[in-house]
Amino acid sequence: DKAPLSKSLLLVPSAISILLTLLFQHYQKFFAYNLQAIKEDFQIWRLVCGRTICLDLKDTFCSSLLIYNFRIFERRYGSRKFSSFLLGAWTLSALFDLLLVEITQYMFGITINSLPSGFLGPVFALFVPFYSSIPRVQVTQVLGHFSITNKTLVYILGLQLLTSGSYIWILALSGLVSGICYNSSILKVHRILCVPSWVAKIFSWTLEPIFSSAEPTNEVRVGMGATVDIQRQQRMELLDRQIMMSQVAQMRRQRQQQGGMINWNRLFPPLRHRHNANYQDHRPSEQDTPPPTEVSEEQVARLMEMGFSRGDALEALRASNNDLNVATNFLLQH
Repeated sequence: DKAPLSKSLLLVPSAISILLTLLFQHYQKFFAYNLQAIKEDFQIWRLVCGRTICLDLKDTFCSSLLIYNFRIFERRYGSRKFSSFLLGAWTLSALFDLLLVEITQYMFGITINSLPSGFLGPVFALFVPFYSSIPRVQVTQVLGHFSITNKTLVYILGLQLLTSGSYIWILALSGLVSGICYNSSILKVHRILCVPSWVAKIFSWTLEPIFSSAEPTNEVRVGMGATVDIQRQQRMELLDRQIMMSQVAQMRRQRQQQGGMINWNRLFPPLRHRHNANYQDHRPSEQDTPPPTEVSEEQVARLMEMGFSRGDALEALRASNNDLNVATNFLLQH
């Protein structure tokens, strides 16, 4: 839900990888990440084909699970910003791949003619925001000393992917470096390597309806075994939303008791009853309308990138005193 790009990256490359492995093995040569052909024969198209589809099913499985876990960034940033990160990491990691291969050959005399194929550079790059922005919550302890957290399974998958090939450490290192460079506020790479708004609109009109999912109406039971961590993560996300909404309710009660400027009952009904045609008959009088709160245009733009309308974003930010997290959670819930 609310992660169509992650869903497309999970389904399309995995399906092509399985077809190439089982049915169309004679076409695998077109998706090989052959550095010698790129440098000597100038087959630049191999940078696209060789760095998109995995030819090893184990790499396909691990990278798909990682993309599934990293879908939280698309929900947090919006599809356009998330795709910009992937584009920037993919471009930078391609340059770092070639640079690291040349350094390895110069320092150790090892000639590397090919690297593992697949969308591995951006996947490793996503570990940078995962490490820095996702809170670490302890789940249990093993032998009383080793802590198991909500992030342990993701790190284990990354380690499994790292040990699946001979030279995959080059892709991992280039991905991590590209993620650091893209997230750096000093280099300003995110301002150069980004998806234009008109491209995002085209994909929003064409591909998003295909890969979008309906919002779940209730909590679905998840199986046992390896899915216990997924079930725990879903319940933690639900608990986080409940805590956020309780904070909103507490702010509302405090402002009503103190005679504050914001009346949540006045501001949020247009969001809760967007399709209620009778709402026009129950508008408050102009005498009860307080002066509008000044809203940051940058925060409005961030909410609009997530798919909300400008009017809803303005009202949510005004009601939350420009608290982006509160406004986002309220709009997602309503």
